[in-house]
Amino acid sequence: MDKKYVCTVCDWVYDPAIGDPDSDIAPGTAFADIPDDWVCPICGVGKDEFEPVE
Repeated sequence: MDKKYVCTVCDWVYDPAIGDPDSDIAPGTAFADIPDDWVCPICGVGKDEFEPVE
């Protein structure tokens, strides 16, 4: 199973099992496969502000 990633700014968690429907990211999409211009749906920071959930 792909890892979840957490936004280091607002603590929103990207769960690959859910995706990000509001941004047209389908369930089952690995974090690495999200387009580079995607941003956190809560605070708007880029993928570089996310860290894997341990």
